[in-house]
Amino acid sequence: MPTASFLESFVTWSRVRPLAPALRWGERSVTYRELAEEVRRLREWVAAGPLPPGGPVCVLARKSPKAIALVLACLGEGHRVLLPPRDLGRSTVDELSARSACGHVIETDGAELWVRAVPGGHEGAAEPGLLLTTSGSTGVPKIVPLSTGGVDRFLAWARTRFGLGPGGTTLSYAPLNFDLSLLDVWASLSAGGAVELVDADQAIDGRHLRSVLERGEITVVQAVPLCYRLLADAVAPGTGFPSVRHVIFTGEAMPERLLARTRSLFPAATSYNLYGCTETNDSFLYEVPPGDPPGPLPIGHPIAGVETRIVAGELWVSTPFQAEGYLDPGLTGDRWVTAPDGTRFFRTGDLVHRDERGRVVLTGRADFQVKVRGVRTSLPEVERVIEAHPDVAEAVVLAVPDDLAGHRLHAVVRPTPDSGLHSLELRRHCAAHLARTAIPDHIDLVGTPLPRTSTGKVDRSRLLPTAQGRT
Repeated sequence: MPTASFLESFVTWSRVRPLAPALRWGERSVTYRELAEEVRRLREWVAAGPLPPGGPVCVLARKSPKAIALVLACLGEGHRVLLPPRDLGRSTVDELSARSACGHVIETDGAELWVRAVPGGHEGAAEPGLLLTTSGSTGVPKIVPLSTGGVDRFLAWARTRFGLGPGGTTLSYAPLNFDLSLLDVWASLSAGGAVELVDADQAIDGRHLRSVLERGEITVVQAVPLCYRLLADAVAPGTGFPSVRHVIFTGEAMPERLLARTRSLFPAATSYNLYGCTETNDSFLYEVPPGDPPGPLPIGHPIAGVETRIVAGELWVSTPFQAEGYLDPGLTGDRWVTAPDGTRFFRTGDLVHRDERGRVVLTGRADFQVKVRGVRTSLPEVERVIEAHPDVAEAVVLAVPDDLAGHRLHAVVRPTPDSGLHSLELRRHCAAHLARTAIPDHIDLVGTPLPRTSTGKVDRSRLLPTAQGRT
């Protein structure tokens, strides 16, 4: 997030390296001088507009150089900025804006700007900063006010840990509203590095991603597994991207077979599994060693300064980067816990265990644990088993309420191209690796990629109605 410290660093880089690339977007390259000039113009535009001084504002933006400059301009003018996902419905955006005391929404498609008043909204006052939203797929997202000091500490950690700076280019795959952008965009710019922006309209085009990496300029890649799956499918065997020094997996579990394919794409890179939440930012890092044994990829060990507890299998974390709570205090008490020594922990809702080496391994979500005929069943574990089949490209398992069984499991599976996989073969595979109660009652084979949220996770809410209709 661009804090006062970030803005000072950005101004410094625009003076000492004015002609160095700051942003790349398609065929366009924007230097630090050009980005600073765009920020100046937009600050004048914001100051002359309908926004009251210091009032929070919602920025609904397609990721682009203009969107980044707009966020910098709003923060530079003293506004708190709410950054919701672009794919939310207008009524949800207005509800989030009203909850954040935003009286106006600024929208940009990367070229033009529009300002509209929020129906029933009111202008509040707050310290400058960034408001992100949780990535839940149901209900109205929770609003997370990022701590200015926490963000500065995170930017410093990321710069040092991944060698961000002049001469390096970070691939920005995630949407601007996603917390991954703290590393991809803001940490890179604070260090004087360049950022390659992946256009949202081309984020699921593997051939486009391949062409971006084939330029040979990218040095750091952080992305959800979807990005690496698209790349692996678009790149010929034996082809790789040797300019990349650091490859970071995050957002959800990296499937074992995809991990092997991904590492072959980046032969000169160190691979990492990075774990965190919007509420706490990153908290665990695992550097994947050569020849790591098969099995679920650990999230590893806490980052320096992070404290953890495992309570009834659930991971609690306290990080130097975390928010103090949700914007709505009424939602904070269920997730933040203060220990007797005063340490404030966030209950992640993730279930974990320590392996024989003391590494923490993610086993699932507390809210993805269901009872099937009285037996507790982990949906991510069933998905992991299905995706281990060599002819499966991706899979998701949904739990459908059932009066008799408690829940019935419904799997949606996309086979690999031309595999000839059928549901009977998948049932045999599941029977060999799962308890009887964990074998899905229904298996749908589909020929198109599973729907995804803006953060790259499978959008269960779009699949659940079909699953409910099958029971």
